[in-house]
Amino acid sequence: MPGLCEGRVAIVTGAGRGIGREHALMLASEGAHVVVNDLGGATDGTGSDLGPAQDVVAEIEARGGAAIANGADVTNFDEAGRMVAEAVDVFGRLDVLINNAGILRDRMVFSMSEAEWDAVVAVHLKGHFCPTRHAAAHWRERSKAGETVDARIINTSSPSGLYGNAGQTNYGAAKAGIAALTIVSALELARYGVTANCLAPTAITRLIAPVMGGEENISEATREALAPRWVAAVATWLASPESRHVTGRVFDVRGDRLAIAEGWHRGPEAQNAGTPEGVGAVMADLLAAARPLTDLDGNDAPDRFAMP
Repeated sequence: MPGLCEGRVAIVTGAGRGIGREHALMLASEGAHVVVNDLGGATDGTGSDLGPAQDVVAEIEARGGAAIANGADVTNFDEAGRMVAEAVDVFGRLDVLINNAGILRDRMVFSMSEAEWDAVVAVHLKGHFCPTRHAAAHWRERSKAGETVDARIINTSSPSGLYGNAGQTNYGAAKAGIAALTIVSALELARYGVTANCLAPTAITRLIAPVMGGEENISEATREALAPRWVAAVATWLASPESRHVTGRVFDVRGDRLAIAEGWHRGPEAQNAGTPEGVGAVMADLLAAARPLTDLDGNDAPDRFAMP
């Protein structure tokens, strides 16, 4: 029986470990040919090593699948372009781009260095833009040439970007930007047969383990409950032809719980008083009528930002 993604060609960035690795393995198990991209750096983005990507390729091939390793730096515009070209050259087409590569350099905003800001925003936000730009141009060209395109962009945001998390101004801002990038890309590319959706996953990876007390303190039950494979299942379905009707959405994935994250919306409205004094009275009514603020789990938390 053919797999859900039989014959489709996918690029997965940051696919040497963690969630990206599970994306690549599950796509291949469903019949996709995969470009396993990973710079192979440390969790803070330093260094490079093609070994993790090659290990994933070897695992896919051992199971009878087809994959190639790619060490492009997704923050480099030209390297991202060559990665897209390599997928087409080797496998004859490109159907899916999963932008997943990421790093962490957590710091409170008053202590964050310019380098810590730039590095995280580059890998996450620019690292989504560069591959997307080249893949989108490829699909637009195919569409304008008269071909039928049924392509997918699947981005990776985070609850930290959707709901906020102290100590992650760089990461949260980049992840919020990725959600916006997804929505705008969906609007721009629908005419060419391309959908764009976004995942906001919670899963145990080498980036998250330190926040949870370290690898040695995470129970097997928790590892299973928040295993990356739960996220990969959603990504693989979004990569398939079955999802062609879904675009412009952000999915919050936490183990066996799947939700649609509903972002900025126009809420309560009132007459602008036009003076600073008058705005105070209007604002009180607006805030009383507005939805409560939410916490990192997406639950109502009206006192979350209460001042001491």
